[in-house]
Amino acid sequence: MQLIDAHQHYWRVDRGDYAWLRDAPAALQRDFLPADLETRRSAAGVAGSVLVQAAATEAETRYLFELARADRSILGVVGWVDFEAPDVAARIRALARDGGDLLLGLRPMAQDHPDPDWLARPALDAAFDCLEEQDLAFDALVRPPQLPALQRRLRRERELRVVLDHAGKPDIAHGRFDDWARPIRELAELPGLCCKFSGLLTELAPGMPAAALDPYVEHLFACFGTERLLWGSDWPVLTLRDSYAHWLELARALAQRHAPHALERIFSRNALAFYRPRRAPDFPASAGAPA
Repeated sequence: MQLIDAHQHYWRVDRGDYAWLRDAPAALQRDFLPADLETRRSAAGVAGSVLVQAAATEAETRYLFELARADRSILGVVGWVDFEAPDVAARIRALARDGGDLLLGLRPMAQDHPDPDWLARPALDAAFDCLEEQDLAFDALVRPPQLPALQRRLRRERELRVVLDHAGKPDIAHGRFDDWARPIRELAELPGLCCKFSGLLTELAPGMPAAALDPYVEHLFACFGTERLLWGSDWPVLTLRDSYAHWLELARALAQRHAPHALERIFSRNALAFYRPRRAPDFPASAGAPA
């Protein structure tokens, strides 16, 4: 089976713009670079990945372009720009120019914004207009309190390609289901929205079994079906809970339970269709031809 990782990160701590790392677990406060993942990714049979920003700076996005130019397993970059900047359109166009074919989308770190309605603010309209103009995807990094604002935004952005990162980060640790499930169901009624099947293990409380994911995963499959779910590792954040190989194994088992005939869509084809990378993944011959 062909495998594409729709969501992973690299960072180099001495760059100094990863503000969130100061309060992150010590295990993440070190460099995570392509050489650290290459063996694991190859052993898992993952042919390529989408590299997602981890710092709220344009400089980090340009650093990710450098990594991608040196490593063809990186299919493209989801970068960052200040969505409220007065010259946001010029900034987005400059990133797209500097990245060449490597810029696939943008992700403001909305989950960290103190206003849960931030995504619906008119001040962001110019940024979203430019995303559509440049044919770039939007990665929605939000938590459950921000889902209603995302829904209001997407009702106005019917042509925008949008993917919900980490299933909207449900509070699995505290067993909160309904306040996540209801807005997810409503959001999924918008046909342009996809959802990443990623980041769920790190929402578990310490010692909580992986079986606690079951109702959340069942809801995702019920809402998004098999055409709009994209598997991602969220490596290296994943390492706080599990290994790259084991999360892939667990995710495949969960998908097999709900959609045994659609694994290649969830683990490869949906990511390629959504992000539209210009760089073709180097699938091993054993993976077969695209279906």
